[in-house]
Amino acid sequence: MSKILLKNAHAIVTCDSDDNVYKNCDVLIDSPQILDIGLNLHDEDAEVIDCTGKVIYPGLIGTHHHFFQTFVRNRMVIDYPSMTVMEWLDRVYPIFAKVDEEIMYYSSLTAMTDLVKHGCTTAFDHQYNHTKDYGVYMIDQQVEGAEKLGVRYVGGRSANTLPMEEGSPIPPEILETTDGFLADCERLINKYHDRDRYAMTQIVVAPCQPINSYPETFSESAKLARKHGVRLHTHLGEGENAGMVERYGMRTLDWCEEQGFIGDDVWFAHCWELTEAEFAKLGKYNSGVSHCPAPAILGGFPILDMKSIQRTGTTISLGCDGSSTNDSSNMLDTLRIAYLMQAWYSKERGGAVRPYDLLKMATVNGAHTLGREELGWLGQGQAADLFAINIEKLELVGALHDLMNFLPKAGYTGEVDFTMVNGDIIFKQGELTRINEEQVQKEALRAYRKISVLFDEI
Repeated sequence: MSKILLKNAHAIVTCDSDDNVYKNCDVLIDSPQILDIGLNLHDEDAEVIDCTGKVIYPGLIGTHHHFFQTFVRNRMVIDYPSMTVMEWLDRVYPIFAKVDEEIMYYSSLTAMTDLVKHGCTTAFDHQYNHTKDYGVYMIDQQVEGAEKLGVRYVGGRSANTLPMEEGSPIPPEILETTDGFLADCERLINKYHDRDRYAMTQIVVAPCQPINSYPETFSESAKLARKHGVRLHTHLGEGENAGMVERYGMRTLDWCEEQGFIGDDVWFAHCWELTEAEFAKLGKYNSGVSHCPAPAILGGFPILDMKSIQRTGTTISLGCDGSSTNDSSNMLDTLRIAYLMQAWYSKERGGAVRPYDLLKMATVNGAHTLGREELGWLGQGQAADLFAINIEKLELVGALHDLMNFLPKAGYTGEVDFTMVNGDIIFKQGELTRINEEQVQKEALRAYRKISVLFDEI
């Protein structure tokens, strides 16, 4: 580990509890943590990096994704806006069933690279695609890829357990048993879940969907996670409520509550179908919501009333979601889309959500959602997870007087100048620092072709 001094940054947007923004300041880092932020810092043992003309932000934190789907994006035969959810599932699941461990490794590395190049330093993945024929060690592939890239990784081991004959769309190739799923969760927790303050790898128990699993899959997941002190995650309120009422006589959130799958250690993805009373229930339990704006727009779904949700005490974080619906793993783009979505109904809902509040959802709130309070903001003792953008560009003239709101408001969605995780610069001025991108791109392309040929059969 070594010291780094980020010198003379134009500004440092901390996202701390006082919303401090420091001008013309330095950041002293002793990996993995920040030692100090201030004027004219000096350390003779530190490598000095000139940050003149750069703005530093806390690293972005994604709380919902499906990395493997990067190899099934930009395909009009599975164009999400043109189909019902069931039509889309009927087309994509036969493709998903052919994902092997090599495809999982390179598709995940592709997604994480996109995230890192756009300022994301902690990436959560909800990985439900464990195929009988091609291997169950999919999370292991993601751990390996994250370690090589240098990004902080949180793996959500997921599964669907309800067979087609009982009402789910899940093909048998991807279906798992509750016992098998829980056994692999326990294996992964024991092997990879690091409890250190600045841990680079952690595991979440994350059954995929209530509508596609048995009740015991969720109730036993909650027991297992709490036995090991890890967190819980699933999809919720994305169109399944009518089916849940028909099957169980209750809406999904009440069903989750009945299974014990709710609490301050649980967060749910999407939630556009929830009522005000249901958001109040989430707030009562201190559960979280991962808002994924791009697929909500592409699916034509309702726009979350964030201001109303915030009043309930529910923590809102942000996620890209999988690339078969979003087609992108750019968290800066997610910030921009979230802002535009909220602006659409701002006059009806008593004003717009501040762009800066969305930045904090992608930083502080993301950290809180994952139970990682050492992440998400910049200050002494915090993890040295951050990114910088170069503002000395013609196209940015006139857009820089408010750097707190700048990213979502002005729509800065390009590559960042550098990305740092735990004090290690893993991307700098267009180059990944820990892998040979040209070589890995060729390897990834070979793996991708195994999936690409399957679209000829649709």
